Parts: sequence; C-alpha cells; structure tokens
Amino acid sequence: MNVEHLVTMANQIADFFDSEAGPEAAPKEIAGHITKFWAPRMRAAYIEYAAAGGAGLRPSARAAASLLTPVKSPSPTA
Repeated sequence: MNVEHLVTMANQIADFFDSEAGPEAAPKEIAGHITKFWAPRMRAAYIEYAAAGGAGLRPSARAAASLLTPVKSPSPTA
C-alpha cells in the first residue's frame, strides 16, 4: 500500500470538507467519506499511519483517522 498516495487522497478529502463543513465538523465528514468509499485495507493503512504520527496529513485528516474504527482482519475459516 502506497502510504504517500493515501496521504494525498486524505488531504484532498480534507481540503474539500474543511471548506464545505468547516474545521470543527470536517473530521467527522472525512471519516464518514473514508468509511464509505475506501477499501478496508486502505483504511487500515491510513489509521496505522496516522497513529504513528501522520506526517504530512492535514490536521483534520489526522483527526478523522482517530474517529475511524480499526479494521479487523477476517477470521480464517476451516
């Protein structure tokens, strides 16, 4: 997973919601968008990257990551 690409996409989403919803509501809107449109693997990488400091993420994109539910790996079937 290319984390730089995820950072770019998250920041683009943040730019939109920062201007549309305002800085206080933006993280919730960003988290909702990412939950709805990103694959679980992308969300997991984004959450992990943000938790490790999230260098390069806009403040609202970093805050949005903390609102996301960590992605659970599917349990193997026998």
